[in-house]
Parts: sequence; C-alpha cells; structure tokens
Amino acid sequence: MVRRRKKDPGRIFLLSPANCGGPRANMVLSDRATFDLAQRLRGREGAAIGEVFAFVSGLYFKGKLAYALRFARPPDPGAPLTGSGVLVITPSAGLRPAETRVTADAIRAFAAVDIAANDARYRVPLLSSARALDEEIGPDCDVILLGSIASAKYVDVLTGVFGARLRFPIAFVGRGDMSRGGLLLRCMRAGEELEYVPVEGAIRHGPRPPKLAPIRGISKTIE
Repeated sequence: MVRRRKKDPGRIFLLSPANCGGPRANMVLSDRATFDLAQRLRGREGAAIGEVFAFVSGLYFKGKLAYALRFARPPDPGAPLTGSGVLVITPSAGLRPAETRVTADAIRAFAAVDIAANDARYRVPLLSSARALDEEIGPDCDVILLGSIASAKYVDVLTGVFGARLRFPIAFVGRGDMSRGGLLLRCMRAGEELEYVPVEGAIRHGPRPPKLAPIRGISKTIE
C-alpha cells in the first residue's frame, strides 16, 4: 500500500505597512525625483507595493519582505489574493499581495488615512480582505504577522478572522523595529526560520534582548 504525503497546509505572511507620510515617502513622491523607483511610481504601471514600502520604511520593512519571500509557502500560489504568499497591510485598501502595483496617487491616498482600529477607512477594507483571504487559504494554513502585536490596530481585526492561526515570531518581543529588521535579514540569509506562537494569549511585552551586531552592507534605509 502506497501512503500519500499529507498536503502542506501552507504558510503566508502579513506585513505591517510603511509610513506613507514620512520623509522618504515625500522623497519618492516628489515630482523632481529622477531615480528609477520614483519615475516608475509616477508612470501608468506604477511599482510593486513591497518595493515602494521597502524604500519608504527602510531596514524594518526590507527585513520583513526578504524574510517573508524566503519562507512563504502559499497553499495555492495562483490564487488571486494569496499571490506569492506575502501580503501587505495597507492604510485603506486592506491586504494586498506584495507584488501588487501601486501609483504615486495610491501612496498619497494611503498617507491621508489614520491606521487606527477605530478608523473605518482602515478597518473595513482590512476586515473584508482578511475574510476573503481566510476563505481562499482554507482552515489549516498558518498566518504569520510580521508587525507590532502591542497595539490593537492589527491584532483586533486579524485575530477576529484567523483566531489561533494568527501567529508571530516570539523573538520579536522586546525588540524595536530596527532590531527586528536586522534579525529577519540574518535569518533569511542563514535560511533559518524563527519560532512562531499564537498572538492570542501571548506575552506582548518583554525585556529588551541583547543588541545585534551590524550587518555588513546593510544600512537603516534603502537607497
């Protein structure tokens, strides 16, 4: 008798957004900017939201994106919402695959919305897209949040949909954004995946771990 391998239920990642109203967002949105990303963002086709947020945010988002692309295992890579298995939380358009193309106008629209659990412009699209994603990936696929679990702005909406399947790296506890970004890049380069625990019932605050040594060739912002 031949035993069939149990199908991998998969693993997808949800990435918290970049600050679309900060100095680097203003830089890439400037009509005077001549570098490649700014020019593509102004064009009709736009640029991938993951690439734009990595430029706007710097080390933290770059680490999240690189790590998630390395370890994502979407149960159905061809599905419309799942995409590469890496989705970005946006201020007003819910969850979007990291490869989704956005224009300068979209980034300006994001900057006008407050990312807060009580802001319907943010909460309603996120809730709607999370429910649609839940139906698409099925009941067994793990959902990993790479973002802050210390506030309600992500956790309240997402745990209401995914429950105990919503997990996060336990190594995030006590670390700041730059430390998390550096940790994720190290793990991506080493091919070592972090341990995940359910967000529900987790300890969300803890002592700061030892400072990581700098990574050669990586600055805090993406040039």
